[in-house]
Amino acid sequence: MDQYGHLSKVHSIRTAALLLVTVLFISGCSSTRLAYRYADWGIVWWVEDFISLSQAQEQRLNADIERLKQWHCSTELPRYRAWLNNIDNDLVSGKPNPEAVSRLQDQLVSFFPPLMQSITPVAISLLSSLSDEQVRELAGNMEENHKKLKEEFLAGDAESIAQARAERTMERAERWLGNLNDSQQAIINIWSESRTGQTKIWLEGRRNWQKALLVALENRREAAFEHEISELINNPEAGRGDAYAQRTDEGMAAMSSLIQDLLQASQPSQRDHLAQRTSELNGDFKALTCKPGSEVAVQSNQ
Repeated sequence: MDQYGHLSKVHSIRTAALLLVTVLFISGCSSTRLAYRYADWGIVWWVEDFISLSQAQEQRLNADIERLKQWHCSTELPRYRAWLNNIDNDLVSGKPNPEAVSRLQDQLVSFFPPLMQSITPVAISLLSSLSDEQVRELAGNMEENHKKLKEEFLAGDAESIAQARAERTMERAERWLGNLNDSQQAIINIWSESRTGQTKIWLEGRRNWQKALLVALENRREAAFEHEISELINNPEAGRGDAYAQRTDEGMAAMSSLIQDLLQASQPSQRDHLAQRTSELNGDFKALTCKPGSEVAVQSNQ
């Protein structure tokens, strides 16, 4: 999982919000206090990890992000807490049925458009201020990072890649369900084998998006720049390519099916474990309620 520099000192909203449906199996963060570290405004923050910002840029970015966090914790966190309550209610009834999982997934997807729209002006402000030297630095560091990710995730043949994906998935599932039984391990192995080529497509899509960003940055002094960045943030599939977009749609359906199968194969103790984790997470969100002095409260919960 990428590190987003010293601005990312508090934990991840994105990972937290996705705990049951997607990032539960994808991101790999182990802490339950996941409030802001890898949030979707990482689209802004990761730039600082790839670029040496000036003091003026950092000050402006800090101020913009603080306003963004104030909006987010007062407006969006209550929606996340309601979503977690829905999970708890479904778990009280036993194994959530496919309709319940699909409903939770649809609710989850609805969280992202307002967040991305709010991130957009912050990203435009930062990116439009970059110098030519900073853009070159960004391009070089993204290329180097892409090579490292290829070496890490595409090493070996298809079978070894699938096995590594299965092992990562099992590890992340166990953080929320506890020890997996034999049936669940078999379910994950079969699922991982069916996702052949997924990692390569993900990396290629990621790289396509970065190239589109670099092209847009060549025109950062032009009036059309704001629209181009807005499209890259709010419609990222267009920049990642058709293969990525198709795989994303398939992946959402496959992930939903995987979670349904794991829950149907679950034991009461595992569902109790999941309920406890969602309760802890809900408590973390409650502690992050936005109010005067909330920044101190957030940092004290790290």
